[in-house]
Amino acid sequence: MAVLKVTFTKTNRGKLAQVLWVLNWISVVTGIILFSLGLFLKIEIQKRRELMSDHEIRSVPNMLIATGLVACCINFLGGKICYDCVDTNKFLRWKLLMLPYIVCTFFFTFCILVGALMCYTMHNQLEESLFQGLRGAMRYYKDTDTPGRCYLKRTVDMLQIQFQCCGNVGHRDWFHIQWISNRYLDMTSSEVSDRFRSNVEGKYLMDAVPFSCCNTYSPRPCIQQQVTNNSAHYNYDYQTEDRNLWKRGCHQALLDHYTNIMQSIGCTVLIIWLFELLVLTGVRYLQTAMENVLRLGDLDSESDGWLLENSIAETARSNFNIIKNLGKCYQVDDDPNINVPSVAQQEVPTRQIPVAS
Repeated sequence: MAVLKVTFTKTNRGKLAQVLWVLNWISVVTGIILFSLGLFLKIEIQKRRELMSDHEIRSVPNMLIATGLVACCINFLGGKICYDCVDTNKFLRWKLLMLPYIVCTFFFTFCILVGALMCYTMHNQLEESLFQGLRGAMRYYKDTDTPGRCYLKRTVDMLQIQFQCCGNVGHRDWFHIQWISNRYLDMTSSEVSDRFRSNVEGKYLMDAVPFSCCNTYSPRPCIQQQVTNNSAHYNYDYQTEDRNLWKRGCHQALLDHYTNIMQSIGCTVLIIWLFELLVLTGVRYLQTAMENVLRLGDLDSESDGWLLENSIAETARSNFNIIKNLGKCYQVDDDPNINVPSVAQQEVPTRQIPVAS
C-alpha cells in the first residue's frame, strides 16, 4: 500500500511543477545563505585560531560551505527539471534522471541536518579547545621575539580589551605564569633574583596582570602591580575592589561568543533543512504522478502520487534483500562438505604418440 498517496489532475500537476520551480530557485538563495554562514563562521574562527587548540571545530564551517555549494547546484538542476515538467512531453527527457536526482537530494538534505546538529553538539569540543588554546597563548605571551609567537601578546591583549575579560578562568591565572620576558628584567637586581629562586620552576612570578586586564570603568587608576598587597596602595582593599580588573575569564567570554554564533547558525540551518525537506517531498510527488500518467498512456487523466510505493516496512525489507543479494554475489562458498579435487587428483588427458611400425 502506497504511503501518503495523493491524486493529481493535469492542472494540479502543472501547478505543482510551477510551484516547485519557484521553490527550487528560492532554495538556490538558501544555498547561498548556507555558504555565507559557513564562510562567516570560518572567518570568526580564523581570527582567533591561535586561541584554539583543536581543529575539529573547523569542520563545522567547512561542512556548511560545502553543503551551500552543493545546494546551489542541486536546486538549480531541480528548478530546470520542474520547469520542464510543466509540459508532460518534456518530462520524458528527465524520466531516467528523476530517481537518482531525488536520491542525491535526500542525502544532501540529510547533510544539512547533520550540519545543523553539529552546531549544537560541538559545545564540549569548543569549550575544551578554548581552554587549552588560551592556556597555551598565555604561556607564550612573553615570547615576542620567538618566530610564530610574535603576535600572541597583541592577540591576547586585544582579546582582553575587546571582550572585557582577564586570564583564562580569571585574573589570578596571570599570577601562576611568567608573562614578562627576561629581556625586560634586571638580572642584577636582588629582588628579581629572589623571585626566580622563590619557586621550583625558576620563573619570575608575581601578583600582577597585563594592562589589558584593567577595567576601563574603574573610578580609580588601574592597579595591576601587587594586586593582592593592600599595604602597597593607598585606600585599597583587594577583596572589595571589584571594579579595578575585569573579573570574567576570557574562556567563558569566548565560549559565550561562539556558542551564540553557532546556535544562531544552527537555528537558521534547521529552518533551511525543513524548507529543503518540503521541496524534496514535492519533487517526489511530482515524479511519481508524472510516471503514473505515462504508465496510463492518457496525458489528460488523473494520476496518483506518493512518497513510497509500498509501506515503510515493505520498502525497508525490499532494500535489505537487495543489499543481501548483492553481498551473496561476492561471497565465497566455504562449505567443508564440498570436496574440491587437488591438482594431483585431477585427471590430466594424455596424448597418445603413434609408434612407427
